[in-house]
Amino acid sequence: MRQVILDTETTGIDPKQGHRIIEIGCVEMIGRKLTKRHFHVYINPDREVEAEAFQVHGISNEFLADKPRFHEIAQDFFDFIKGAELVIHNAPFDIGFMDHEFSRLGGYPKTAEVCGVFDSLVYARKKHPGQKNNLNILCKRYGIDNSHRELHGALLDAEILADVYLLMTGGQTNLGLANSSDSESNEEGAVESIRRLASDRPSLKIIRATDDELKVHEERLNLIDKKSGQSLWRVKH
Repeated sequence: MRQVILDTETTGIDPKQGHRIIEIGCVEMIGRKLTKRHFHVYINPDREVEAEAFQVHGISNEFLADKPRFHEIAQDFFDFIKGAELVIHNAPFDIGFMDHEFSRLGGYPKTAEVCGVFDSLVYARKKHPGQKNNLNILCKRYGIDNSHRELHGALLDAEILADVYLLMTGGQTNLGLANSSDSESNEEGAVESIRRLASDRPSLKIIRATDDELKVHEERLNLIDKKSGQSLWRVKH
């Protein structure tokens, strides 16, 4: 399976109010392994970044002034995500902005028509009900070092989310049974044979309790009987 872990930064919280995407960060994963391929771009939104949004990501209007517009990067971005399963934390937010940007250009389908979508926030809430499940909390919960994350950044957050996703969804993903031998799958789903001990191996040495050890054991059981009525070790099943 090809997956793209994706994050965006924006000028504000609602595209219906004219807010735009200013940064896109994506990392590619195939068969639960990062491929080192990524897509990362800053975008000139042709509008100002709201103060509240700047406090979150620190991307200024001055920094974005010479960056490409969305229509200049749209096809490359679309080609990178097309056919993949997108892993996004709070997917409706990012997908809403992406669909808004593509709709402004015309000729592009809705994201869900060409991509699968895995919302890691929804998954985390089911796995950890009643708890906070933002990215910082999940990093702490799964032992991921995010000390370098002072501000939000799309590519950095996508890389961190990839680690969170792998740990949060880790473990066996597929069980395969061979025709005539026992087998199990590793975390990537590849079938591996169970290692069996050789049939001609030396017999294991049996070490029996000494008379003194048996005497001490009986004395301990007598004490338990006296205090509780009868020890479990002397109950006949």
